[in-house]
Amino acid sequence: MLTIDAAVLEAIVAHARRDHPDEACGIVAGPIDSDQAVRHIPMENAARSMTFYEFDSSEYLRVYREMDDRDEDFVVIYHSHTATEAYPSRTDADIASWPQAHYLLLSTREPDVTEVRSYRIVDGAVSEEPVTVVNMDSTAVQSYKFGQSPASVEYECRR
Repeated sequence: MLTIDAAVLEAIVAHARRDHPDEACGIVAGPIDSDQAVRHIPMENAARSMTFYEFDSSEYLRVYREMDDRDEDFVVIYHSHTATEAYPSRTDADIASWPQAHYLLLSTREPDVTEVRSYRIVDGAVSEEPVTVVNMDSTAVQSYKFGQSPASVEYECRR
């Protein structure tokens, strides 16, 4: 299960909305072996594409070294889909190279609702996982849609 702070999720959504109609991509780092998604790192989509994302290799290397210096690991790797649902494409599954990471996908196809889903991708096999959002402002009006089949995957937002 992915547990993510509301402020981090809001930063990811803002990044995806800002880069729309191109796909946005980035990382959320956290302490090694902690599974705590704490530091949002928006990345440049080197492909500048509406249908594909690619980390810029020099930026990726810089971020990787910085994370290593800070004893951090990839907790979340995220990207947006601009015209389709938040489900990994075959290409997304093929390039997923961090089996311990949560792969967060957002769909920005609807202007007022952001679909947010999380997956584990290991050796090309995709498994959806629940998302828990913590530190949610109880007065905020949410514009997130978590998952496509709530009967089979439970999502909760809690403070």
